[in-house]
Amino acid sequence: MWNGDYRFLLAELIQKDFRIRYRNMSLGVFWSLLNPLVMMSVLTFVFTKIFPNTSIPNFALFVLCGMVPYNFFSVAWVTGTTSMVDNVNLIKRVPVPREIVPLAAVLSNCLHLLIQIGLLLTMTMFFGHPPNIYWFWLPVVWALEVAFVCGLSLITAAINVHIRDTRYVVESANTILFWLVPIFYSFSVIPQQYHQVYSLNPVAAIILISRTILLEGQAPLPMTLIKFAASSFAMLGVGFLVFRRAKQQFYDYV
Repeated sequence: MWNGDYRFLLAELIQKDFRIRYRNMSLGVFWSLLNPLVMMSVLTFVFTKIFPNTSIPNFALFVLCGMVPYNFFSVAWVTGTTSMVDNVNLIKRVPVPREIVPLAAVLSNCLHLLIQIGLLLTMTMFFGHPPNIYWFWLPVVWALEVAFVCGLSLITAAINVHIRDTRYVVESANTILFWLVPIFYSFSVIPQQYHQVYSLNPVAAIILISRTILLEGQAPLPMTLIKFAASSFAMLGVGFLVFRRAKQQFYDYV
């Protein structure tokens, strides 16, 4: 268990990453709101005007439910992957648990996630979906997504120390993932033989759960929630194990 000094360092690293990202930017944290709004607008235009889709009401809100968890996953995974190489001076000079570095990189993106969640909830009420009791599930499912990304980033951060091309593999995987999760299409159009695969994908699962809660006003399906929780905790556990074994050789490569 980390002591108070390590927890303080983790908090400082989170704040540093957040400040550096928007340093010298005139719009600052407004970019956290602008990016999902722009993508929501573009996808809504394309799939309501160019390729009309009348089967999904409130298509803009439908898309935003997918963009918010996807944005966090993709950005946090990349920053977590490159965190060890980006903080090589800290790693060499400060004797702290190395796990702090990728975890701080991922958790710093939670500040952006909170801003975008606020936007999503505001838009949800604007489109006529008032808060309901199932909104209490939202912190749980988003916490599970954070846990999954932390575990995944621990693995890829360790690999990236040895193989610097890992970052580009992660970026390519995020591009593919954009099309393989139901951001701008409904889960119902996915062929039955792929349903199990999608239900095991944590990004697809959180999008499905978010839409069930926010758009349908219903509780998440128990089996989807169980699979999502199991995959998140499993990835977090595997991430710590892989990173712990790999970090013993970090000094030979950084």
